[in-house]
Amino acid sequence: MISWNDFEKIDIRSGTILEVNDFPGARKPAYQLSIDFGELGIKRSSAQITTLYKKEELTGRQVIAVINFPVKQIANFFSECLVLGVYNESNDVVLLQPSLPVKNGSKIG
Repeated sequence: MISWNDFEKIDIRSGTILEVNDFPGARKPAYQLSIDFGELGIKRSSAQITTLYKKEELTGRQVIAVINFPVKQIANFFSECLVLGVYNESNDVVLLQPSLPVKNGSKIG
């Protein structure tokens, strides 16, 4: 069990995907995402979501991400946030997203 204080350390925000690129240097198939978090800026992320999502479907989609992890280098790419999803029965990632539009950078709680 974690405490509420532990949960509050995780900064989870809404953002909108601005750009999606293939990531040929990744070990597993992935996209490179640029995500707008409003006043918090644009952050980049690597996401293994190629099975269920096409690049053109992702641009403009709102997602939920953890934005206060340290930067992680994946091949020649620096991932600045972790886009959240749920693993389905095939172990593919289904993205978490708001059910209604929200302001980019809105805090999850």
